[in-house]
Amino acid sequence: MISRSESEKAGQNQESETHRMMAGKVKWVTDIEKSVLINNFEKRGWVQVTENEDWNFYWMSVQTIRNVFSLEAGYRLSDDQIVNHFPNHYELTRKDLMVKNIKRYRKELEKEGSPLAEKDENGKYIYLDFVPVTFMLPADYNLFVEEFRKSPSSTWIMKPCGKAQGKGIFLINKLSQIKKWSRDSKTSSFVSQSSKEAYVISLYISNPLLIGGRKFDLRLYVLVSTYRPLRCYVYKLGFCRFCTVKYTPSTSELDNMFVHLTNVAIQKHGDDYNPIHGGKWTVNNLRLYLESTRGKEVTGKLFDEIHWIIVHSLKAVAPVMNNDKHCFECYGYDIIIDDKLKPWLIEVNASPSLTSSTANDRILKYNLINDTLNIVVPNGEIPDCKWNKSPPKEVLGNYEILCDEELAQNEGAERDLRNRSGPSIGLKGNRTREAGKTALTTWK
Repeated sequence: MISRSESEKAGQNQESETHRMMAGKVKWVTDIEKSVLINNFEKRGWVQVTENEDWNFYWMSVQTIRNVFSLEAGYRLSDDQIVNHFPNHYELTRKDLMVKNIKRYRKELEKEGSPLAEKDENGKYIYLDFVPVTFMLPADYNLFVEEFRKSPSSTWIMKPCGKAQGKGIFLINKLSQIKKWSRDSKTSSFVSQSSKEAYVISLYISNPLLIGGRKFDLRLYVLVSTYRPLRCYVYKLGFCRFCTVKYTPSTSELDNMFVHLTNVAIQKHGDDYNPIHGGKWTVNNLRLYLESTRGKEVTGKLFDEIHWIIVHSLKAVAPVMNNDKHCFECYGYDIIIDDKLKPWLIEVNASPSLTSSTANDRILKYNLINDTLNIVVPNGEIPDCKWNKSPPKEVLGNYEILCDEELAQNEGAERDLRNRSGPSIGLKGNRTREAGKTALTTWK
């Protein structure tokens, strides 16, 4: 018979053995129960703990990040802890704040006399015109009416500022449709951030590029490891999301969201939704299609312009972003291409869906998380948030670096442009007026 002291000793040995095995292993927590996340953590031999225990890596929802960094919670992260959101990511991911920050960025560049803020003869930005004309409602109601009257036949799209997945969105083409909404709003001043009443209204892109007669948008994943200096990566394996119903600009179809909104959350309820491919197409397929129908040069220019949009939207929010050293973020960028092959930034998502709608989707999202972790948790070891080196190319997987300000500054690659336009633009590029945009020789 084993004595009590022997069994206690055995228990202690087992406990210390467990501690020894856990020592040096990343301890993870998540409040998003998705297999593409958990499988990636387990594959690395990381150890799951609860949020009340010591953790190193927390993949959290935007609600949780609010609590972690709230003044009341007073949470203090240590150097071996990292999280997947910046504290005020909403400066980029809330529809109204994104537009406000981009408008401010353009005005500041203009004030500095930067060549980036150059305008054409109609007063339009040549290089920074990448968001549709947008107003906040109810705050900018009078400004909107003034703009609406300039082209009364145009269509506008209304979106609640704080919602996702196509919820609460509707199209209008008459002022009477918005007057009712405006009357129902209790206030004419800018609605507070927490309020559900704030909307943005944007000029609807009524000439989208169609493939097979259908409208689509582009979902691209962008990883930011630091905002100041900016270091960002784009994932090469994005995809297009197609509407299930053929596009028509006809006003009789303004209420048919299967024609106008590409969100999978909406399209999956359509009669023609295909669960095998999920109405999705890879970015590579889009590229091949455009190269064969429009030519290689214009296709290359389109993708350069998309990368340009991503970098400058991030530069627009960098000054106001709380660049906490414990944070990184993987954003879902939504881009629409019009029939002139001009890309438009529609919105940026802080929590791009990790739900898999198809088998290919599951593989893509698993690899996305895998490649993200390889960059933000080097070698799968316990993180050190003071580690701020550019990771070697071998670990980037399907990510490619879009902008590395630190590297650009170290190389002195753009000294002359920096002298003229104040803040670094972090890119090496040749500006060509004929192209109507900046043709970038390299993004590294």
